[in-house]
Amino acid sequence: MDEAAHIGDGPRTAVVVGAGVVGLSTAWFLQERGVEVTVVDRDDVAAGASWGNAGWLSPGLAIPLNEPSVLRFGLRALLDRQAPLHVPATIDPGLWRFLLGFARHCTWKAWEDAAGANLPLNTECLEAFDVLTANGVRAPTFEAPITAAFESAQHATGLLHELRRLTDAGQAVDYTGITGAELRARLPQVSDHVRAGVRLDGQRYVDPGAFVAALAESVRARGGVIRTGFDVVDVSPKRYAVTVRSRSAESISANVAVLATGAWLGALAKRWGVRVPVRAGRGYSFTVPTDEPVAGPVYLPGVRVACTPYRHGLRIAGTMEFRAPDAALDSARIDAIVNSARPYLNGVRWEERTDEWVGPRPVTHDGKPLIGAVRAPGVYVAGGHGMWGLTQGPITGRLLAEQITTGKQPEALREVDPLR
Repeated sequence: MDEAAHIGDGPRTAVVVGAGVVGLSTAWFLQERGVEVTVVDRDDVAAGASWGNAGWLSPGLAIPLNEPSVLRFGLRALLDRQAPLHVPATIDPGLWRFLLGFARHCTWKAWEDAAGANLPLNTECLEAFDVLTANGVRAPTFEAPITAAFESAQHATGLLHELRRLTDAGQAVDYTGITGAELRARLPQVSDHVRAGVRLDGQRYVDPGAFVAALAESVRARGGVIRTGFDVVDVSPKRYAVTVRSRSAESISANVAVLATGAWLGALAKRWGVRVPVRAGRGYSFTVPTDEPVAGPVYLPGVRVACTPYRHGLRIAGTMEFRAPDAALDSARIDAIVNSARPYLNGVRWEERTDEWVGPRPVTHDGKPLIGAVRAPGVYVAGGHGMWGLTQGPITGRLLAEQITTGKQPEALREVDPLR
């Protein structure tokens, strides 16, 4: 690859490693800027966390995980197999170092830093979805409030406290406390177990698998190539080209490479100066039929369960399980979600559930994603969004494409620099 392919007007070709929402969004916005893209993935489009998540586009709930009460909750959860947070008994020094690092960041100062870093992404995330759907991504987003349900008004104080802190950090969040009766007037599936709620307006949801599949089709329609079954094991940067090599010894070269491999990001990125660890915080989901359609997403903060209208039923998602990203599904985690959510909802046929799924969400110890250039010419990373990869995926792609093509780091990415 010669110098003329790169000098003067930025890179002309890019290879994106990872066909989830973050990688495909980056590819799409690079195409907007005239870059030819090839996307590779070891599995398939949306094969990881992009398929089975709750589908929320929820800047109002993109709250940093490292809130001080989470540490207290996590210590109790270590002794409870039914708890939403699960850390299996294991001898894994890397995992325990990560958890200790996370514990050190469970302070209000670190939480405020994370909230400030995520603020630009949350502020512009819905607009980025609108750009995609207005320009060839044929998948709808549905506007609907997300309603949090609680056993009592006292139980709602924790979420209200977090939302106030989020607004103090500068994020616009439109929320209202409501009674259990007001909640059931809109969502009759909510049981009498619920006595209070918080309604967050200005939120949306999607069918996440269908949305990411439509995004992939748009990338292809605009001339991009998507290759599956391409398991990248090495990235070799040179001055004007980066070569990615697969396990089967195939290789692809381009002016730049973007690593958007989710929970596997650390394995490829740490050699290029990325010191922030990324671990798999695995989430579980399944689909259940309902006697009547559900009007919008329901959040059960007390048990950390998200419920979303999905293909004439509900997708139920929950759990934060720190285990190897490729480990098998643990049916006990599904049972724990069912047992914890059942008291809150009526008209749900729990025993008829389908699509049982587990996927690894990429979690950093400081609550900030990793987006930008690393210490290798032409190599960039995008990941570590935790539970908010879908919400923040398109805006991540748009901002990173700007940095790649202009050579200038957008102000919005300064606090999420992967070399911090």
